[in-house]
Amino acid sequence: MSKVLYEKRDQIVYITLNRPEVHNAIDRETDDLLFEAWTAFRDDDDARVAILTGSGEKSFCAGADLKSHIDPWINAGPGLGRSVLARGFAGGITRGLTINKPIIAALNGWVIGGGIELSLACDIRVASDTVQFGFFHMRRGMHFADGGIVRLVNTCGVGIAMELELMGEPIDVQRAKEIHLVNRVVAPEDLMATAEDIARKIIRNPRVAVESAKETILTVVGRPLEDQLRLEALYGYSTMGDPEIAEKRSEFLERRDADRATS
Repeated sequence: MSKVLYEKRDQIVYITLNRPEVHNAIDRETDDLLFEAWTAFRDDDDARVAILTGSGEKSFCAGADLKSHIDPWINAGPGLGRSVLARGFAGGITRGLTINKPIIAALNGWVIGGGIELSLACDIRVASDTVQFGFFHMRRGMHFADGGIVRLVNTCGVGIAMELELMGEPIDVQRAKEIHLVNRVVAPEDLMATAEDIARKIIRNPRVAVESAKETILTVVGRPLEDQLRLEALYGYSTMGDPEIAEKRSEFLERRDADRATS
């Protein structure tokens, strides 16, 4: 069976890391399969939202499979950093591959090292109440290099990023929720249903607005306030001429919108 499972149902793409025997660690073959999966999702006009999860109950992802990665890293010398700039970890989703469609991470079990980077590269994180985040890479002399530090700062702030990266300690899911590392915490049996509910609520909104909003949020992060405000206006108003937006506006003004004030 493939190390990465790909399925599409009702405009939702399900991407599943399928190496439970090694805690869904990502070896080089899995990385290439993920690149194919992300590219297929990006290029499929009928696919609106992706849900990423890991098979089994023990782990979402344990990060890079050190059996396939550590020797090439050590032997690469000082040029290693430059050699990996074009495509980040987990099929390029952490760096290099731009996808404006929303991606939801459905987290189960342990989320470790590069698995944290992968979850942070997703847009919304739903976690089982059994989830543990393991920042153990620091104990092995490594810190995040594929977007983990950048996204941790952007998502949780400098102080939290300092604490989690420098200490190298695990945190439970309640602490993760407190620092905004995850959006929602649910019982394990409700994990996928919650992720699907979020996906369906995204899909009911016009595609152009959803994708423009994601692009805007990611573009303004870290910029000076005036740049942020200008970019938000540029992206936000550029969707107004879209036919679907025009119809939605007419439905609202004529009180024909079915979900006018409902959840």
